[in-house]
Amino acid sequence: MDARNPSPSAGKRLKALRESLGLTTREVEEKSKQIAGDRHNEEYYISHAWVTDIENGEYTPSIYKFYTFSAVYHRRYDEIVSLFGLSMSDLKRYQASLGVPKTHLLTSDSEPDMEKVSLPVRFKEPFQLAKTHLLAQVVEKWDLFPVGFLQHLDLHKSVYGYIGLEDYTLFPLIRPGSLVQIDASQMKISTERWKTEFDRPIYFVELRGGYVCSWCQVDRGQLMVIPHPHSHQDVRRFDYPSQAEIVGRVTGVTMTIVGDKSPSRE
Repeated sequence: MDARNPSPSAGKRLKALRESLGLTTREVEEKSKQIAGDRHNEEYYISHAWVTDIENGEYTPSIYKFYTFSAVYHRRYDEIVSLFGLSMSDLKRYQASLGVPKTHLLTSDSEPDMEKVSLPVRFKEPFQLAKTHLLAQVVEKWDLFPVGFLQHLDLHKSVYGYIGLEDYTLFPLIRPGSLVQIDASQMKISTERWKTEFDRPIYFVELRGGYVCSWCQVDRGQLMVIPHPHSHQDVRRFDYPSQAEIVGRVTGVTMTIVGDKSPSRE
């Protein structure tokens, strides 16, 4: 959005914010003058007329004036720009999904105003780390954590599963203790061709008395739960769908790669 495409609704929200603080447009002008003087930059200055034009949707603020509004209205910068359709959470999602050619370190998000995501901090009794679960059924409390690199995960709208510490079905592709994101709209086993194990669809499956995360195949009315070759586990068969139901397709994984023991061959 730029000055050629002003937003009347954004201006109205900005005006409502100003009025909720008991500020007049003249007072906003005076306060902006202090900021411009301190910063030695007139770009921070917002005249009474400009405040009115912005609120009427005739003008979109520059980055400097967004800064001034943030200071004068006692709101975070990202909250002010979000009134005009600029989402910082979307920015982090794009940063996570749009790759660049070279490997690099992520910047440290230690600022107190940084975007946060919800993660489970307390599990219901008798939650067992050894077993694979759906998080929605075992999490008692969620809390916010400053982990910007997880911002592309939608922890509120998607279904999530926890891979039990004794579940080596897809080891080492998906390690025990991992969290997996599940698209519950994809409940039908895909017949698409895949070239490598990384392209092969993975499904989260509900069994009688538990769950499993695996490759799957339907054969003569039975669901085949197919483990990774390195897991040293056997293919299991279940009557489908009476003994096994597809929760959804796994679309994302977060896991550690150090500290897990490899499954021993029996």
